[in-house]
Amino acid sequence: MQNKPQGLSTRCVHTGEIEDPQGSPHTPIYATTTFAFASTADLLDVVEGRRAGNLYTRYGLNPTIRSLEAKLASLEGAEAALAFASGMAAESALFVTHGREGILCIGDAYGGTLELLAEQLPLLGIPTHFLLGSELDQLESVLRQNVGLVFFETPTNPALEILDIRRIVEAAHAHGALVVVDNTFATPVNQQALALGADLVVHSATKYLGGHSDITAGAIMGPASLLAPIQGWRKNLGQMPSPETAALLARSVRTLVVRVQRQNESAQKIAEAMQHHPRVARVLHPGLAEFPGHRLAAEQMSGFGGMLTIEIKGSGQDASRVVDRLQLFAIAPSLGGVESLATQPVTTTHHGLTPEERNRRGITDGMIRLSVGLEDPEDLNRDLEQALA
Repeated sequence: MQNKPQGLSTRCVHTGEIEDPQGSPHTPIYATTTFAFASTADLLDVVEGRRAGNLYTRYGLNPTIRSLEAKLASLEGAEAALAFASGMAAESALFVTHGREGILCIGDAYGGTLELLAEQLPLLGIPTHFLLGSELDQLESVLRQNVGLVFFETPTNPALEILDIRRIVEAAHAHGALVVVDNTFATPVNQQALALGADLVVHSATKYLGGHSDITAGAIMGPASLLAPIQGWRKNLGQMPSPETAALLARSVRTLVVRVQRQNESAQKIAEAMQHHPRVARVLHPGLAEFPGHRLAAEQMSGFGGMLTIEIKGSGQDASRVVDRLQLFAIAPSLGGVESLATQPVTTTHHGLTPEERNRRGITDGMIRLSVGLEDPEDLNRDLEQALA
């Protein structure tokens, strides 16, 4: 019994917690910038890596942050994890570390990620390539163009497209490229990307891992050998979260499983209800049998997530009128919190893309992306119905 691996819920609560002499069941907040040593020899043991220890918070060598990282690693079944001040901080450190040979981004992604890849990394001499999820027939030819890292989200933002992790991993590894999956939308509760072959997993921990819309953070999980060089960039770019943020994130992870499971159930109910609404042109949610990626999602995911996108029959102005009439759904660009949020990709997450690029990616003016929270799904459905009316 003792040798049986602990379940995810148990690990969310207990992994990484340090023994507190005052009896706290959770790791205290060490709001400390620097840590003292009994001797120079003790200091050098930590500085030179002969033993784990605490040294300087900007380096990540702080007990609150180290405790959080052990918990984050356990979520994805990873050897190690690095915490960051934001999801974009995590991605930028990841890309400049492992993407210098060239980066291929497949499918849709968060607008900030696309901007970083398309406009900023090329300024540093990092080649970037893009394929839509529908263009995977070109994958082999692009991989021959000095690509060292393949990056993608699944499900994607905002169309919830499902990409085949195993297929992409097989092709990328055959060409010596690393594979990084942004698991923010799926969460480790619904999808274990490392177990499917990915080399690294990245999260905007601001979203589901944080879950309460009160912190900004990011995370990368994977083998220690791949994280070690990223850690140097994090240290010198000053991308470390504060101990207070680390403690709040650890607090949130303890309830991750129950939150995500409830959000899965509610999003499924709302997607099914919206499917039949006369003013909704289509509903995008992996849990719907009619959704193009439903079968693949059922194979590589254990739950379909708390995100869905509805496309109304009408213009962008019509979509804005619907959003403006919502009462329980707040108009906000984030996701994954206990409160439900509604956003139009054209006005927020993908506002920076040209109309032509949004059209190429199938991001229409009539789309409304919904992040389903912990309210009663019946109340959320009534809110959507009155707004659509």
